[in-house]
Amino acid sequence: MASFLPLAPATTLINRPSSIRSNTSTSLSCFPRPLFSIHRSFEKGKHGSPCKARKSDDEQGINQDDGKLDRRNMLIGLGAGGLYGATSLGLGTNPFATAVPIPAPDLKTCVRTTEDMKGLNCCPPSTEIINFELPEVKTLRTRPAAHTVDQKYIENYKTAIELMKNLPEDDPRNFWNQAQVHCAYCEGAYYYASNDCDGTKEEIQVHSSWLFYPFHRWYLYFYERILAKLIKDPNFALPFWNWDGKDGMYLPPIFEEGRSSSPLFDHYRNAKHRKEKFVLDLNYNCTDSGKTDEEIKEDNLCTMHRQMYSASTGKDLRLFFGHPYRKGDKPSPGAGNIERIPHNNVHIWTGDPDWVREDMGNLYSAARDPIFFAHHANVDRMWYLWKKELHCKDISQDDWLKAEFLFYNENKQLVRVNVEQSLDTDKLGYKYDDDVDIEWMSNKYKPKARKSLNKAKPNVSRFPVKLDSKASVKVQRASLKQPANEKAERAEVLLIEGIEFPGNQAVKFDVYVNDDADTESGPCNSEFAGSFVHVPHRHSHTIKTNMTLGITDLLQDLEAEDDSHVVVTLVPRYGKGPITIGFDPSHFSQILDARTQGLDFPYNNIHIWCGDPNHTNQEDMDNFYYTGRDPLFYANHCNVDRMWNIWKTLGRKRNDPTDTDWFDAEFLFYDENAELVSCKVRDSIHPEKDLR
Repeated sequence: MASFLPLAPATTLINRPSSIRSNTSTSLSCFPRPLFSIHRSFEKGKHGSPCKARKSDDEQGINQDDGKLDRRNMLIGLGAGGLYGATSLGLGTNPFATAVPIPAPDLKTCVRTTEDMKGLNCCPPSTEIINFELPEVKTLRTRPAAHTVDQKYIENYKTAIELMKNLPEDDPRNFWNQAQVHCAYCEGAYYYASNDCDGTKEEIQVHSSWLFYPFHRWYLYFYERILAKLIKDPNFALPFWNWDGKDGMYLPPIFEEGRSSSPLFDHYRNAKHRKEKFVLDLNYNCTDSGKTDEEIKEDNLCTMHRQMYSASTGKDLRLFFGHPYRKGDKPSPGAGNIERIPHNNVHIWTGDPDWVREDMGNLYSAARDPIFFAHHANVDRMWYLWKKELHCKDISQDDWLKAEFLFYNENKQLVRVNVEQSLDTDKLGYKYDDDVDIEWMSNKYKPKARKSLNKAKPNVSRFPVKLDSKASVKVQRASLKQPANEKAERAEVLLIEGIEFPGNQAVKFDVYVNDDADTESGPCNSEFAGSFVHVPHRHSHTIKTNMTLGITDLLQDLEAEDDSHVVVTLVPRYGKGPITIGFDPSHFSQILDARTQGLDFPYNNIHIWCGDPNHTNQEDMDNFYYTGRDPLFYANHCNVDRMWNIWKTLGRKRNDPTDTDWFDAEFLFYDENAELVSCKVRDSIHPEKDLR
């Protein structure tokens, strides 16, 4: 049976205005839902502690193997008022479209990166594909911090890059062809058949989803192996840009040494930021803050503490990995904490603002700068540390584990790999320098609340809203009438849906909870919940995505755990104007394509409306135990079944799921001959044919 990422839990159903509808491509209700929502999840272990405080998945109320969620979990939210509810396993995606992983691209169908003739040709040559086999590892290669390497290492690294740049143009290992790998996977060169019946195609996109970490790990792995073979040093390992430590919060000198005479140099970097000892600002707003170097470094460490620890409760894995992205889903469902910041902001801080942010500041050209691979080595190190130091666990779902990619290896062979093969760095033959201090783990950098008495007041009540100025919205929280022991052990996340903007724009906005009305908090304040950051593409396609923020510790720090609501404030930093938060009518049909309980709303309410409120258990229709005793039950369910048939005729043809874990689910019933009969879901799909 396929397993599911623990995401949005069960909720209580309450009406909300029809003017606010879901903006996500998959909801487990085809009815209005909040654009801002808070998920509260029951969790065993210390509140707000990292993954090592967990016992087992079952003790958390979650079983990754069967996707079950604790029924005590709750989702709450407010856009323009009101709440909604449904049982959910994947908000922000289309988790039940097929429950099949994203396939490897077909290189023969690779296209230009945009529809017009100006599109780039980032396509690699197509040849016979072999399946990857884990190497025999005798000793682990150690990836060093870039600012700590010696001159011998620098010369070897320069030689390797020089040799890669001098490879023939038609060699897939050539430096420029390796840079095109990133372009193809992130700029719309690859598509796959998302519906085998009608030929519908969807873009393969490796950013802003749970594919982000494994794709880039594989990319670095093969890039590193190519360099090692070119210099005939099997122990060569890429350096990592240690931007999470004070000593590494600069553009690493090895990439500027010798300037244009060095193969590690790139002309398209921010001229101001490439100056020696110019401090990197992980919260960069496209203008330098004016703070002292030490203040920026302290803010950076607070940012790293928040980004890593708020994604390490183990309850909602979207916080770290990003939102699920399966076959049939729209691309870019939502990034995880580290992808947004620091990953995206480091790209923008490094790129040349005078050349549409090339190279690092634009996804199509980012890998043309050798520093890209040092940057992503540290991103990969965050995954390594998340498991090694915070004792967190990877996703166990097959639709993540079996997602595939294609890369050329050091022998010019086209290799098929999957996510599951990338999980253990020891098996891939490398580790990171463990002697590098991890400063952000100190409680010294845990954000602290300032608890302003002049809190922001809501100034937005209806959506969609164009985010061209500060916007504050009142977000209602779920019922707080819970046992004290459960109330103290919950995890809560803020979900912002329907973030829409042109793909070729750099975008950033900050998110605050219960902050001061006049002055925004800084990264070391608890009121600062996090940031949304987008690195521009070359194309201008509209991107629609979501954002999830962990706010368990934040609510504790603000002493807002018992508050009925919070005020969420969004402050645009760059990309003002194009950003919209709100419902797009085009999403509604996509919602209906999900394998969901979309009829829960009328179905459950009719049960409640029909039941006897004067009886202790509101019998008969209003209690699942007794409901079948009322003949009206069967008339109600005849109409529910009719809704299923009608759903298949709405607009374009809608298809039932095809995954076997749904198709082969079984039930037992007695038939008209008093015989016990086993029935499968697949036998009920076509009632006119199968059930006559």
